[in-house]
Amino acid sequence: MAWDSTAGQIQGMSPMVRAAVLLMVSALTLYSIGVWSERWTARLEPWHVVLFWSGFVCDTAGTEMMRRIAGGLQFNLHSLTGALALALMLGHAIWATVVLRHHDERARATFHRISVAVWCLWLVPFFTGMVLGRRLGV
Repeated sequence: MAWDSTAGQIQGMSPMVRAAVLLMVSALTLYSIGVWSERWTARLEPWHVVLFWSGFVCDTAGTEMMRRIAGGLQFNLHSLTGALALALMLGHAIWATVVLRHHDERARATFHRISVAVWCLWLVPFFTGMVLGRRLGV
């Protein structure tokens, strides 16, 4: 595989792998912006919740594509932490939605405390996936 800087694409990857990688990087970007902007403002806002849900959707779609590319679910550290991370992302997005709908000002002001922890845990399968992909030559 070689990086073609003029086209901005990784040559040698199948279109499905490219799409899955794009989805996973989109999940990282959206979720990171949501988590860290919420942390810096110290107040949960509706647009943060949109980013949480968008990151979750991208991660779920990318994970499903990667599962298909791998030929099924594999039971290893990556898949186990990935399942945990998806569950935490889902719980995080649901909880953020509930906090906003109930207009709980105290919860809105302290919500960021859990966000960074969920984000850190989410990074484990993201990076182990990168390592596995490099090992397999994907």
